[in-house]
Amino acid sequence: MPKQAPNFLLILNDDMGYSDLGCYGGEVDTPNLNSLAENGLRYTQFYNTARCCPSRASLLTGLHPHQADIGHMTNNDDVDGYLGDLSPRSVTIAEALKPAGYRNYASGKWHITRHIQNDAPKHNWPLQRGFDDYFGIIGGAANYYQPCTLVRGNERVDPLDEPDDFFLTDAISNHAIQQLTAHATTHGDQPFFQYVAYTAPHWPLHAHEHDIAKYKGRFDAGWDRLREERLHRMNQMGIIDTNWDLTNRDPEVGPWTEQPNQAWEARRMEVYAAQIDRMDQGIGRIIQALKNNGQFENTVIVFLADNGGCAEEVQAEWAKWMHGRASTEYTRDGRKVSVGNTPDIWPGDESTYSSYGVPWANVSNTPFRLYKHWVHEGGISTPFIVHWPAGIKAHGELRTQCAQLPDVMATFLELAGTEYPSARQGMPVKPLEGYSMSATFENMPFDREVLCWEHEGNKAIRRGKWKLVCRHPGAWELFDIETDRTEMHDLAKEKSEIVAELSSLYQQWANRVGVRDWDEINARRCAPKA
Repeated sequence: MPKQAPNFLLILNDDMGYSDLGCYGGEVDTPNLNSLAENGLRYTQFYNTARCCPSRASLLTGLHPHQADIGHMTNNDDVDGYLGDLSPRSVTIAEALKPAGYRNYASGKWHITRHIQNDAPKHNWPLQRGFDDYFGIIGGAANYYQPCTLVRGNERVDPLDEPDDFFLTDAISNHAIQQLTAHATTHGDQPFFQYVAYTAPHWPLHAHEHDIAKYKGRFDAGWDRLREERLHRMNQMGIIDTNWDLTNRDPEVGPWTEQPNQAWEARRMEVYAAQIDRMDQGIGRIIQALKNNGQFENTVIVFLADNGGCAEEVQAEWAKWMHGRASTEYTRDGRKVSVGNTPDIWPGDESTYSSYGVPWANVSNTPFRLYKHWVHEGGISTPFIVHWPAGIKAHGELRTQCAQLPDVMATFLELAGTEYPSARQGMPVKPLEGYSMSATFENMPFDREVLCWEHEGNKAIRRGKWKLVCRHPGAWELFDIETDRTEMHDLAKEKSEIVAELSSLYQQWANRVGVRDWDEINARRCAPKA
């Protein structure tokens, strides 16, 4: 390990499936992420928590989402664990690293506080959570041309005051580069932690036309053949075991050959691919800035996604809800924004607000079951790339050790040589839930034995090869992940003793971290306000 404390660059993207990147078998051109993988490590069994803000809360605090008070989303459900605002009894990676002399920077999507309006309290905005500079959106989904919750530092920014060519993905990359360059100039003797949280490729399907054109025809073969081709490439790469079955096409989706609007369907995936492509271009420019500043060799770069591919179909009736939160009613030049997933709305332009929906999310999560929201493998499996020239000798190798979001903070703190804080602003903080992954850099065994998840009543526990999982409100299913990671062969009836043991272990975890009955939480959310 190098004598000097390393820098950390944590890159998180939004709503991308397990197999979209080129280095994980996908069709999208991602040369810069591919290069990090070829000169670093790819993890095949790293897990998020199936949804945007719970994953961000867990990643940044080293806790499980419920412990950080983001047990569901950033809504106040008036019960501990579900307050929708980062717990004062948590510390962020930035707050934990600051005593060790780190400068901390964030560019991109925040989405871990319910306080997003102009006059909202800012106690859980980035500058109050350990970061020295911030640019991005405080809320969740956003129009890429006119994001509604854009912030610079602690001040709201009117996107109409930004340059005419403003595009959120580019702005996130550009500000990250500015932060790195300013750090090298004014604080070059200190290590840094930078958090770059892209909104791409979260809906809406917004992309530059020349980026979209690059993918013209690439998805014309349709989802059935593309899923098979992806699986073949993943098998060749060693990411997926050749003995695992490809899951069935989603039952809501018909065969590609029977689709009446193939050109529109292909266009949806072309725009989605262009969104990832644009992000990768920005990552390439960030990497070049690191090199120009002499920061590259001793910077630990980690890349991952916050959940699996998103099967949400944007509906026209969402328009009223989105105005002022996630979209604008009109474009910069006065055109009405058309909201919905119908063939008469050709996605990509600022005047549209669409998503790529169930069929393409099914492709993104090849070969796994289900999507964002659920804790089957399609909802929680993420690509995970680690690159550190000064500290990792292996190049282009795969790592199969199981890990999850709290382990990132534990790893960073160990590499930085600093302890997890016991208190924040005079208040005791909850103990760190993560385990350092540093031993896995040399392919040594990892300390984590059990992984657990819960979101909207969907729940799972994994210990060794066994995964017990439930799609709410259904029954437990049991899978041998070593022989059947695609979760096609339920063994719950045959292995009832394992179901009993793991379900008990899961409940102990759920009680400890503050998971509440989802039906009660949902009823509370839906009840009329007094």
